[in-house]
Amino acid sequence: MTELRTQRPHQPPERGRGRGSAIDRYFKVSTRGSTLGREVRGGITTFVAMCYIVLLNPLILGASADITGARLTTEEITTATALAAGVTTILMGVVGNAPLALAAGLGVNGIVAFQLAPAMTWAQAFGLVVLEGICIVLMAVSGIRERIINAIPMPLKTAITVGIGLYIALVGLVSAGFVTRTPDAANSTVPVRMGEGGHLIGWPIAVFCIGLLLMVVLVSRGVAGAVLISIAASTVLAVVLNEVFAVSGWGLVEPSLPENLVANPDFGLLGQVDLFGGFASARAVTATVFLFTLVLSGFFDAMGTITSVSQEAGLVREGRVLGMGRILMVDGFGALAGGYTGSSPNTVFLESAAGVGEGARTGLASVVTGGLFTATLFLTPIAAVVPAQAAAPALVVIGGMMMAQCAKVPWQDMDFAIPVFLTIAIIPFTYSITNGIGAGLVAFVLIKLCKRRLGEVGWILGSLALVFFLYFAVEGITAAVR
Repeated sequence: MTELRTQRPHQPPERGRGRGSAIDRYFKVSTRGSTLGREVRGGITTFVAMCYIVLLNPLILGASADITGARLTTEEITTATALAAGVTTILMGVVGNAPLALAAGLGVNGIVAFQLAPAMTWAQAFGLVVLEGICIVLMAVSGIRERIINAIPMPLKTAITVGIGLYIALVGLVSAGFVTRTPDAANSTVPVRMGEGGHLIGWPIAVFCIGLLLMVVLVSRGVAGAVLISIAASTVLAVVLNEVFAVSGWGLVEPSLPENLVANPDFGLLGQVDLFGGFASARAVTATVFLFTLVLSGFFDAMGTITSVSQEAGLVREGRVLGMGRILMVDGFGALAGGYTGSSPNTVFLESAAGVGEGARTGLASVVTGGLFTATLFLTPIAAVVPAQAAAPALVVIGGMMMAQCAKVPWQDMDFAIPVFLTIAIIPFTYSITNGIGAGLVAFVLIKLCKRRLGEVGWILGSLALVFFLYFAVEGITAAVR
């Protein structure tokens, strides 16, 4: 973790150190101040932190039926999820050379399952996902997407990083059960609480707390592999406790030793796509709104994650992410691949920050992560051993580290202070990166408009603010005219 604290985003890359192996030269491992060992550790850590998606995505997509009443099987969704994550993450490493892992995006997969599928067939829903990917790829190829990202002021980009830090910390606390939803939230002054009934009870919570404390100690002492060591130790403890005491309350993943180490993949969803049938089934206007929602969510969620994780990895120079064009191209392909495989849009995962915290600085870490996802096609039982309580401490600790970016915000400048605050607060409070980015941009442009300083905004930010205003208002306007 020492390298995360010492190599800051504003520092130039190291020169003259890329004379090692072919792998070292291709991925610029030494040039970026890393080592092969750190990249491998970082790749493994990212995989361990996000492999839950292989189990969670089937639960989300499998919970809904399409317009014909058809449901997807767990086996075929699991295969599609692992395949798409493996291919796109390896591609990110080889082409984008960034420590960013991709998989089926949470939230967006809910849109596919609970909005698209009930209005059309599964093939038509995945067809819209492919169209989303095509739109994002075209925006990347034309340079429009990169121009939009570069147009956003640096304080707002920093706010996205901080907001995502709070977001992933909250995700970690919730997934571990340390924070839970208040059952009668409508009649309560607090929507969430600590543990069940306001108390920390049970072995799963104990495993999380022990893992978190161990990780904090190891990170503070600068121990190499601190995150991975803590996750591994917590997983072993969870397995032992579960075997000895038959513990309940683990959530999605129960840490029990698998009966079989190998499982056969099911490629039944591969290529089952109907590109334009959804416009007939759900009507053109409705399908267009669905497509717009997918593009908007995929675009800005990925933008926020790429920017924030790259900042933590020290890959931002003069406000711009190194190799952003290639990274955006792969991210767009991820959405397309998610539709073609039947796993829902694939996008860059916040959990990539866990690997960065372990020292990852190049695409070699992504190749390692992608290789592990590919192996998961046949080793799903092994991936199902790590409980959320063992992996969640990584999200909390890395989220805390990302908060350090607050020091770069010009809080004395009120033109930025309020938009930055809204971005930081709304991302975790609404569980949406897109909502936070939109709120910050609308507030920033509104402030400049009221001060008659539109020249400081530019047409790109002005257009974005208008799009987000419509994004926030469309449901209310629709309800009002009914």
